[in-house]
Amino acid sequence: MGFDFAYTDEQKMVQESITRMLKRHEDKHVSWRQDIYKHHNFPDALWQAFAETGIMGSFLPEAYGGSDMGLMPLLLALETLSAHGFASVHAVVTAMDALCLLKHGSEELKQRILPKVATGEMRLGYAHTEPDAGSNVFNTATFAKREGDHYVVNGQKVFISGVDSTQKLLLVTRTTSLEDAIAQGNRTYGLTLMLVDCDSPGLEKQFLPLQGLEGIKQWAIFFENMKVPVENVVGTENGGAQIIFDSLNSERILAAGIATGMVDFLLDRSTRYARERKVFGNRAIGSYQAIAHPLAETKIEQEAARLLTYRAAWAFDKGLPPAEVGHFANLAKFKAADVAIKAADHAIETHGGYGFSEEYEVIYYWNTARLFKTAPITREMILNFISEHSLKLPRSY
Repeated sequence: MGFDFAYTDEQKMVQESITRMLKRHEDKHVSWRQDIYKHHNFPDALWQAFAETGIMGSFLPEAYGGSDMGLMPLLLALETLSAHGFASVHAVVTAMDALCLLKHGSEELKQRILPKVATGEMRLGYAHTEPDAGSNVFNTATFAKREGDHYVVNGQKVFISGVDSTQKLLLVTRTTSLEDAIAQGNRTYGLTLMLVDCDSPGLEKQFLPLQGLEGIKQWAIFFENMKVPVENVVGTENGGAQIIFDSLNSERILAAGIATGMVDFLLDRSTRYARERKVFGNRAIGSYQAIAHPLAETKIEQEAARLLTYRAAWAFDKGLPPAEVGHFANLAKFKAADVAIKAADHAIETHGGYGFSEEYEVIYYWNTARLFKTAPITREMILNFISEHSLKLPRSY
């Protein structure tokens, strides 16, 4: 049995739908990019136009207003959006959370949340990282104490995206302390996920002036006796560890798709400029191998990243074991981040001094490309994962 690398009619339809949507709003593209990369605001009009294509329901069952097509359509949509110079962290995190709810949430919670996700009416955030935890989720200190029909949450999170522009957060807490979990012989025990309103009493947010996330603002958030209804727990109390790692696979796959699409945008800008720009005589600079070869290498690496990303999405949609999906998700994110950085660097170099001009826009993509090396998981943690879980080498940390 051979492999078929052609897009299906359904997949072509998704790509064409996003392209047509962007074409209808072509007169807004420059102002949208200015909003995103200069003013650090993600345009609501762009989100609404994206959501109106129905793509935010593509990965959800029909029972919740979706079209039950899996993760691949959203991946292709985000890749296409990014190839036109746009991306959406909101779509990535909302999808990650919604997929988690779909698999682990109660029926009441799914009926309450998922139809609004499918229409784009509701955007979700994810609150995991803490000042003293970082990539080590087991060091989570934010604590949720059950009192009757609700939990009382105290603690803090940092580097949380879009708290001001999402309606709810999927919050990672501890309901059993790490010390008690270790005493019981299982340090993974005691994590609990719960859905919280972003305007809950007892939740305070502090703006963090960071760059790189396509206009989505970053926040530190603080919880002081914030009450969360018991019915908002996703999964089981103390059993959140595996749920978290299952959920993160989709985030890495979609992030890889955005990075891969960004390479298309940067290569298009670079090659157009290189075909037109003449410095010495009547020859375009694209005829010089010093310009052409780095761009050619970038194209080769992009195709490798794209195949890894599609394979990861295929594995996710096939329902393969989370560890196997995680292998390909990590490979895809690693390769896509590296090639996005190269594409941004070569685009700036191709444009010379104009590469730093906001008029030519390519400088806007440097911070975002570089961010992919660190988020949503660092390059080093991926190498640790591959070394230990794929190559069976001794654990190094």
